[in-house]
Amino acid sequence: MDNPFLAVAPPEPDPFIAGTPRREPLTFTGRGREYFGIWIVNLVLSVVTLGIYSAWAKVRRLQYFHRNTSLAGSAFDYHGDPRAILKGRIIGLVLLLAYNLSFDVSLWLGIVTLLLLAIVMPRLLMRSLRFRARNTSWRGLRFGFDGGLREAYSVFLLWPVLSVFTAYLLAPIWHQRLKTYQFRHARFGATRFAIQLRESSFYKIYGVALLVGMAAFLLALVATVGVVAAAGTLGEGRATPLMLGLAVVGLMWLLLALLVWPYVSARLQNLVWNNLTLGPHRFQSAVRVRTLYLITFTNLLATVFTLGLFMPFATIRLLRYRIESVTLLAGGPLDDFLAAPGQDVAATGEETADLFDVDIAL
Repeated sequence: MDNPFLAVAPPEPDPFIAGTPRREPLTFTGRGREYFGIWIVNLVLSVVTLGIYSAWAKVRRLQYFHRNTSLAGSAFDYHGDPRAILKGRIIGLVLLLAYNLSFDVSLWLGIVTLLLLAIVMPRLLMRSLRFRARNTSWRGLRFGFDGGLREAYSVFLLWPVLSVFTAYLLAPIWHQRLKTYQFRHARFGATRFAIQLRESSFYKIYGVALLVGMAAFLLALVATVGVVAAAGTLGEGRATPLMLGLAVVGLMWLLLALLVWPYVSARLQNLVWNNLTLGPHRFQSAVRVRTLYLITFTNLLATVFTLGLFMPFATIRLLRYRIESVTLLAGGPLDDFLAAPGQDVAATGEETADLFDVDIAL
């Protein structure tokens, strides 16, 4: 008779052999109370030093976010040098001042300066992507970005100009080209990312956002006129057309932030990450629009009622939800990535991008 204690249990099937990818969700362990301390110190020191400390503040902030974001039990890290970032910000500030002051001197000088910036900016924005990727790591291995200059001019100059001259009808195509450029030339070690994005998907997102934006404008207009009329001030001249216009614009921007941004942000994150692969691995993002609406609305209320002191807590709430909505579907072992030859990149591009309000971060 067989001894049941000597029986050997059959081995569990290997998920990679069976064709079922292993789910590795991203986790975020940042806490509002911890980040509040970093945020308030960064704010005070940046003001006291007239902005010089802002480079060190940026590194502290990004290191906190990266080191509290983990995948498969290992945290990310950020290695940016604040001195390099400060140099980049000084160069960016010079470019910004040159742009603003040139038109005060002469129209032609302003046009020449604008043309020079148009020539320089694609190169700087390309280096911005390279700098951010090169200074991000996971398990000691660095990310990288190898996008070329010719495609950078197409993405950062040609398509924006075409979008303006077509009344932004080509803006969704521009956005699709931008995201494709960002991720198709990115890599982790020597393994490259791949992405396939349809232009029609961007047009759908932009179309819904446009309808919501038009509804927000009409709602802002009706609400403002109704409040003014109910107060009896419109006919008595105490509410001027300028005041009425400013009220409509202010309320419209508020509604756009509450209604349009959460929708666009959720749809774009899901669109990009659900079409992204890294070697045999792929990603899955499941951000819900209604959840992002709730987080955005409650964050705004709490920030207003605390006179801005809730802002770091709001940042952590939003980051946690967006990060933990992403899952890596591992199609093989996560230790098979190889290192790529390192490359030194300057911080000038990334800091100039920040000064010109261009958000192209991964």
